[in-house]
Amino acid sequence: MSHDQVTPGDGASERRRWEETGPEELERLARQRPEELLAAVERLCRGASGEGISGRPTVRTIGRIAEVLADTRSRGCAAYAVDIVDRLLPPEVAASDERDRIRRSVAARLAKAQPFRNLESFFEELPEALHDPGAETRACLLGELALLGASAGVGPGRSRLRAYAERLRELEHPLAWLPEIRLDIEHRFMVRVRGLGTVKTSQQLRSRFPEIPLSERGAVAGRVAVRVSDGGRTEAAARPFTAGGWARTPEVRFFSLPEPLDPGDFGMSFLEQLSLDCLRADAGRRRGAALACATTPDDVLNELFSAGYYGGVGGQGQGGAYARLYAWDSLYALMGLSADVPLLTAVRVTADHRWVRFMAFTPWFHHDTADVAFAVLDPTRTRVAVLAATDTDREGAD
Repeated sequence: MSHDQVTPGDGASERRRWEETGPEELERLARQRPEELLAAVERLCRGASGEGISGRPTVRTIGRIAEVLADTRSRGCAAYAVDIVDRLLPPEVAASDERDRIRRSVAARLAKAQPFRNLESFFEELPEALHDPGAETRACLLGELALLGASAGVGPGRSRLRAYAERLRELEHPLAWLPEIRLDIEHRFMVRVRGLGTVKTSQQLRSRFPEIPLSERGAVAGRVAVRVSDGGRTEAAARPFTAGGWARTPEVRFFSLPEPLDPGDFGMSFLEQLSLDCLRADAGRRRGAALACATTPDDVLNELFSAGYYGGVGGQGQGGAYARLYAWDSLYALMGLSADVPLLTAVRVTADHRWVRFMAFTPWFHHDTADVAFAVLDPTRTRVAVLAATDTDREGAD
């Protein structure tokens, strides 16, 4: 179907027409007559004004068109995509979570598909406030460009990017806290390596990470560990998984020890003595031995990033910019760092912590789609944080 064969109708019929338009036809229109796609979005938005918060189908259709325009390598298509998310999705029309998803998706697609010359004009005018039209879109776009390394370099365009980023820092936008280039510790973000997918078996875990031997001293220390409640840290540590829509709320626990724990004793012998739901085995239901392996902070950070970036089976990805923010929020929470600690300082002190990946064969885990479990011992060797996440809502999964 081509757009010149479509006549405007009521909002529902207009939406159905565009829902039924195949991806090839949308891509063809984006290449040849992108202005018609913009006109269609304008009509859809006018029709959605009566739907209120229930207008999700229309919003999804608009997002589909905006994403196709963002993917089409053209200055005009890039401008239309930005216009849609800046101007044509007002809060009173679009459900906020769907609006955020579209904006973040469009920003990520623009950063990947468009040459920098098609994007630099978006940063010519600095925002007066965070609620200014376009400020959020450009914050996301800056975050995506930083991850791709496209914001580095010199020239008028890059200067505009840096000026815009500085203005966002002045306005205290949360994304502006992140550096404008990818850090070495973030080297695995958005990188998939064949054969290195989700760890599902003990053999896979042992093949990638050195196993920590069992330790009687660790077991003794675990029995005297005291659980400490901290709602703020718990929420921040779980954020990559809750934002990404993982099916089950992660288990986040914090513990204190009466005396320092030797790093060599920080393994499964210690963890199995803690009050953790993920390690609680029903009688006769344990299907294998639990094990813990030493890992590195970049491994943990990458798993946190991936949880938000790819999203859960029933959730949705949050885009690179916000997945990066949520990953760092979580890592800070696991290390017990306050928000005012500079990011590079946090990177430096990760080496002072002991990082452990662990796996258990209990009803809490399901060893199918995605399971991750980490424990962190702080530099004083007296504080422990545990995070375990599984993307299933099946109780007692086999």
